[in-house]
Amino acid sequence: MTENYTTVTELPGNQITREQLARLYQRYRFAQQFCNNREVLELACGGGMGLGYLAKVAKRVVGGDIDKNILKHPIEYYKGREKIEIREFNAQNLPFENKSFDVVILYEAIYYLKDPEKFVSEAHRVLKDKGVLLICTANKNWTDFNPSPYSTKYLSAPELYSLMNNNFSKVELFGAFSVTNKGGIKNRMTSFIKRTAISLNLMPKTMKGKAIFKRLFFGQLIALPPEIEEGLADYSPPIPISSDCPNSEYKVLFSVAFV
Repeated sequence: MTENYTTVTELPGNQITREQLARLYQRYRFAQQFCNNREVLELACGGGMGLGYLAKVAKRVVGGDIDKNILKHPIEYYKGREKIEIREFNAQNLPFENKSFDVVILYEAIYYLKDPEKFVSEAHRVLKDKGVLLICTANKNWTDFNPSPYSTKYLSAPELYSLMNNNFSKVELFGAFSVTNKGGIKNRMTSFIKRTAISLNLMPKTMKGKAIFKRLFFGQLIALPPEIEEGLADYSPPIPISSDCPNSEYKVLFSVAFV
């Protein structure tokens, strides 16, 4: 692996907007309802900000990532937390036995995988009967969508549904963070500038560079905490959406797939 994912991964201490924080909180608040007294595996866990939050209700939480430099953060932070285990592994080749977990989570990372079909097959393999696979991804059909460096392929709502439906008996799709309520001249101007920068390939490629851009247009940023806490941000549950056609109404897509 030659990519350095630390430059494109949200890590504790990064300067972020309040909407970024709300998105992060929403992911794990949404996931927590599936994790009560269950064994949970989070792939591409990054800085591990959600592991402790899930461990408050789960029986066991295993977090893993392919980048050992990223894993330094959760390994140090969660040292001594009995229900939390951190491991280095590839999401497309999981080092676990069949039917090892009740819940598998992959948040904001499926677009980095070179073989997402292999990942879905592996997730299905390690899930127990009645297990659940949770995926969250940026919506490529959002007008202001900006692909991340190192990304391979982003999925539309129908593509995400099709990928899950090939392996799972039931699949539900959800949208989050509507783009229809972005009123105001400042928001429209920011959106225009962002789209222009994307079209001209001028958008910063790293989290540090993006923070500078965001500070200019959104004002004061806040530091990303090492662990999600209850009530960290306002919570709006994701909204069910159709799998029949691409969706441009939401910035974020969720998939819930049941074994």
